[in-house]
Amino acid sequence: MKLIVFLACLAVASAAVLPAEPAKAVAVKDMPRSGKIEGRITNGYPAYEGKVPYIVGLSFNDGTHWCSGSIIGNTWILTAGHCVRTASHVLIYYGASFRHEAQFTHRVTSNDMIIHPDWNDYLNNDIALIRTPHVDFWHLVNKVELPSYNDRYNSYAGWWALASGWGLTDNDSGISNYLNCVDVQIADNNDCRNYYGGNYVTDNTICINTDGGKSSCSGDSGGPLVLHDGNRIVGVVSFGSGEGCTAGRPAGFTRVTGYLDWIRDHTGISY
Repeated sequence: MKLIVFLACLAVASAAVLPAEPAKAVAVKDMPRSGKIEGRITNGYPAYEGKVPYIVGLSFNDGTHWCSGSIIGNTWILTAGHCVRTASHVLIYYGASFRHEAQFTHRVTSNDMIIHPDWNDYLNNDIALIRTPHVDFWHLVNKVELPSYNDRYNSYAGWWALASGWGLTDNDSGISNYLNCVDVQIADNNDCRNYYGGNYVTDNTICINTDGGKSSCSGDSGGPLVLHDGNRIVGVVSFGSGEGCTAGRPAGFTRVTGYLDWIRDHTGISY
């Protein structure tokens, strides 16, 4: 009898320490939004004109969904795979502070969109390229540099970076259409993996801490994560927590250093 009781207690104790089910990750463009959000970036600040000249707004399929992207060359934009996956065309907004008040725009079709061939529903390899007409650079429209090959194995954990973008218009919650920024710290991937699980967080993922509700949110998909040190793009906005933008959970980005060969092969751009 004592043995039976002991085994029963052991079973209960074992069940108590079983790991919790990993949290659900969702594409950032589909994340629930809170009425406390300010701008597309939560708890950030307005960008002065020309602060992030490399960001572009992407209006897909006549406005059915909005993402951001980053200029990486005179004819190339880097964005998230889930943004272009169902797109037939996109209108690109260059040099905008207010979302629809661009310095100029270009329209391209799906023929000029290249999604990574290994993209999947876990948002692995969530990266894409858009080929554009030639764009001349100036202080309001300019490229951001890619990491060098020497940085391929840098985790960047603890580094500070800038995320930026626009949010969707929502008069009820007071969301602004103005370009916003937020300074965030890159997290250790193990902390992120402990929350989302290994299906979502791979070696080609980079995550940020969202303490204080500072994070990416609905409308930010495909946008840049750029290091304070060196002004290099290391992440592309990919996924966040199904609990919402301001829940304080890690936010996931596609790790650009994992795709330098793929980018070079399609664009010829490398450092």
